[in-house]
Amino acid sequence: MVSTRTPGHSRPRGRFTGRGATPTTPAPTVPPTVPPATSSARRGRLRGGPSRRSFPHQRGGSGPPAPADRLNPPGLVAHRGVQLLGCLAATAWAAGFPLVSDLPNQRLWGTLAAPAYLLAGLLCLVLPRRFAARAGAAAALLGAVLVPLVLLVLQGRHQSEVMVVERSAHLLFTTGSPYLPHPVTVTDYNPYLPAMSLFGVPHALLGEGSAAARLAGDARIWFALAFVACLLASWRLLRPTRDRAPLLPLTVLTASPLVALALVGGGVDLPLIGLCCLAMALAERDRTIAAGLVLALAGTLKWTVWPALPVAVLLLWRLYGRRPAARAGLTALGAASAVMVPYVLARAEELREQVVRFPLGLTAIQTPAGSPLPGKVLAGFGPSGHIASLVLLTVGGLGVTVWLLARPPVSAIAGADLLAAGLAIAFMLAPAGRFGYLALPAVLVIWPRLAARRWSARPPVPSACLLAQTGPALPTTR
Repeated sequence: MVSTRTPGHSRPRGRFTGRGATPTTPAPTVPPTVPPATSSARRGRLRGGPSRRSFPHQRGGSGPPAPADRLNPPGLVAHRGVQLLGCLAATAWAAGFPLVSDLPNQRLWGTLAAPAYLLAGLLCLVLPRRFAARAGAAAALLGAVLVPLVLLVLQGRHQSEVMVVERSAHLLFTTGSPYLPHPVTVTDYNPYLPAMSLFGVPHALLGEGSAAARLAGDARIWFALAFVACLLASWRLLRPTRDRAPLLPLTVLTASPLVALALVGGGVDLPLIGLCCLAMALAERDRTIAAGLVLALAGTLKWTVWPALPVAVLLLWRLYGRRPAARAGLTALGAASAVMVPYVLARAEELREQVVRFPLGLTAIQTPAGSPLPGKVLAGFGPSGHIASLVLLTVGGLGVTVWLLARPPVSAIAGADLLAAGLAIAFMLAPAGRFGYLALPAVLVIWPRLAARRWSARPPVPSACLLAQTGPALPTTR
């Protein structure tokens, strides 16, 4: 039987990357006899081929490289027609809020954002191509994010979660716990884990004395900064080359209705989005300790992002083996336990009542999250409908778990897709939820693809990995 292993190289021990392979002295090999035309073609590919950046080795990597996407995300959004269509859709979406919403903050946002999106579309259409996208993104960011955010902060208007986070920081300084012991009204409940109070620390320190103090201390500003910092870091990790700065894509994403409305009104879920994207990017790049710490931070902000931990661990195991996966998982669990265990021991009843039962609609006071999603509609039919909603939520979670175990992710995009599917099912079927929650899975699907410049969830195997071999991939016979 003829061996198909490259002569002189030991069989790799890692699952996909050969991590831990014992180096051996390569045996002398005889270069294969190749016709002159083939040799010149190969030399041409080596001179003009892709960069030699190392990619995680995938199953079947000894075959031909995967073709590049013909319509990669940056290339698609560079078309004027796509830009104009996106601006018109955003204009229509924002213009609906002054007409149908009963929330003053949303009506103010729609009144300011709709003209800004329309102006952005006109700029994309009439300006020269090299200026159009940047000018349109700047106009949308100014009118849909910066102006309404500053107005709402100076007027002291926000969604209830902003007040809850800022109050939790004050309680943490004065009582040692971010939770009120006996909540009476809906705003007395704090459905977040203890680390979320960190975003309220600037407000607790600066107070509301001056306009500058209100701006610098508002929790929405720090939600947005954490979101932007995490997306920038994940871009640098996932970008194959440094051929493009992330400023324009990040501006477009932040100014889109998907993020802008959440940022202006509350923004409490934005750090979770950024941390999940960053955790998947760190896992793909084998940054095990950093990935574990990021997952621990996300898991101590809100319990709904804990599914990110098994997804990232399986991604590391799939790419790099058991040891890196275990290292990241133990780091995440250890760091999260160091934060949570003191509260579990001292404030177990408050955590159970406010962090678990209240979001699930199991308390006497119902959560204000009441968008007509399927789970909320079912819960409106009484106790039997509420139980049906929880049963469907459990079944959906089990289905995503089976998917995760049957097809573990092989890239940050695949991991983000799995996590986005699980979170979307949870938000849709939970007894209480908001449409704004769906921004989390949507950004998880969009941003890694923009950063990696491909639609496919499977990373391509560059031809340089095959052409750089010192010996033939298959033995030659005469």
